[in-house]
Amino acid sequence: MSPNPFTGRVGFIGCGAMARALAGGLVSAGVSADRICGSDPDAAQRDAFRDAVGSQVSEANTTAVESSDVVVLAVKPALVRPVLEELAGTGSLERPLWVSLAAGVRIASIEAALPDGTRIVRSMPNTPAQVRCGATAICGNAATRPADMETANTLFAAVGITWQAPDENALDAVTALSGSGPAYVFLFLEALEDAGVALGLPREASAMLALQTVSGAAQLARERGSSPAELRQQVTSPGGTTQAGLESFRADDFRAAVGRAVEAAAKRSVELSREDG
Repeated sequence: MSPNPFTGRVGFIGCGAMARALAGGLVSAGVSADRICGSDPDAAQRDAFRDAVGSQVSEANTTAVESSDVVVLAVKPALVRPVLEELAGTGSLERPLWVSLAAGVRIASIEAALPDGTRIVRSMPNTPAQVRCGATAICGNAATRPADMETANTLFAAVGITWQAPDENALDAVTALSGSGPAYVFLFLEALEDAGVALGLPREASAMLALQTVSGAAQLARERGSSPAELRQQVTSPGGTTQAGLESFRADDFRAAVGRAVEAAAKRSVELSREDG
């Protein structure tokens, strides 16, 4: 991996799995651990962050804010407001760039708890960021500058790919597609594995073959650069086994089922955002 060009100091409020993934990705990409710090009231989470990243940790969130150029809000959505309210009046909160990882928490909600003019980037990462294969969408508020968006892009590039959304509403679709998407893939893996077992394969062999098939297919699509439709056609011989399986998917309206699932997730994302507001 090429050196990450991020040169500032970053503090994480919340030391959970996603914070550890992002901070660890930065360190792996060449960012010095002494330019990263984490805060969390949970001692076990602090210890896990320190062990994974090699950075300083603190129980006080003020430490992560005062010493950082970028502050990453890595707490559960329900804790965003209480955390920000506790920080009110504790220093120059408008100085750093704030990056939120909290799903469903809209920018306006964060703005309401921070001083006017605070630069805020809302992000929607996904769990594969934990293995440096994440997909993250980002969107900034009116106060952010191009340099701020580039900083956010640089941070998330340490754990995968990033996409800058044209507006915040697009994050509902991102949440439904790539945010929830890993669960859809895991469900498909489960189904493939169970189908293999039903046909007489040992569970261990079926699980291994299913996992490598999904992983290999994704890697092939990434490296070939062809569309999924083209790759599907290349592996489908007329009258063959693959065609028989695909025809069964068509009979069960597989595409529509996937579409309905993503639509349902997007609808719920909108509802959660409204509840937050």
